[in-house]
Amino acid sequence: MHVRTTQGWDLRPATSADLDDVVELRAVVMRPDLVRLGRFDEHRVRQRMRDSYVPEHTSVIVVDGRFAGSVTLRPHEDGWCLESFFLDEALQGRGIGSGVLRHLLARTDAEGVPVRLNVLQGSAARRLYERHGFLTEREDPVDVFMIRRP
Repeated sequence: MHVRTTQGWDLRPATSADLDDVVELRAVVMRPDLVRLGRFDEHRVRQRMRDSYVPEHTSVIVVDGRFAGSVTLRPHEDGWCLESFFLDEALQGRGIGSGVLRHLLARTDAEGVPVRLNVLQGSAARRLYERHGFLTEREDPVDVFMIRRP
């Protein structure tokens, strides 16, 4: 589903041709948190995305006609799992991530199902998710597992 917005961003369905852009953006965006946690591996950060990429469940975030990020909303147990939500660092803090998240959550709320995700310990993204109603289910030394009910 292609979504056009008046907020300066669009969503379009991902294709297999988007994989390299998604992989590289993931490596850049996740690097600071993974380094801080002592878990950054130049190869592994890319390979994990290559291994888990499912274009059918992924949307590409487009700003000014250019690739700006991606987000995956995958079916999971009794609802959805939000994965691989990455936005170009130069575009962060402009409300784009919140707008994308609001759009996706409106869809899941209409279905009446929960959304789960995990975020790295200490990641600034956790505050974004908390602002949108996600609550911590559990934590481990690396990840915070969160849920948002409709």
